[in-house]
Amino acid sequence: MDETYIKLNGCWIYLYRAVDKLGDTVDFLLRAKRDAVAAKVFFKKAFKENGRPKKVTIDKSGSNKAALDSFNRDASKDEEIEIRQIKYLNNIVEQDHRFIKKRTRPMLGFKNFQSAKSTLSTWSFPCRKNYGVLLRTLL
Repeated sequence: MDETYIKLNGCWIYLYRAVDKLGDTVDFLLRAKRDAVAAKVFFKKAFKENGRPKKVTIDKSGSNKAALDSFNRDASKDEEIEIRQIKYLNNIVEQDHRFIKKRTRPMLGFKNFQSAKSTLSTWSFPCRKNYGVLLRTLL
């Protein structure tokens, strides 16, 4: 899980993204602030739609750790999420930001929230997950 920023209507906002170990996007969320509340909202949304993971790799951001700690406080010992704050393990999502930045830079950002949401969802999900299937069917 990691966050980056994109331009929305002339202002920078944070794009929270989670990917699985294969590099496929699990979920994303746009927020105005990068704090523990935003991280908790993102994790709650991701867990609701995809289930609770056993391990989460994050950067050294204190807000992400605080959000995950709040989830672990309410969980039993066997349901606790292992938090890994190891820089090189987060490289999959860090490198995937280049794909988003490469596409948004020529656009000079988005004009409204709905266009950002719909555009990012089409870039994040079908492109990555169906690419391997497409290659196998063509070969």
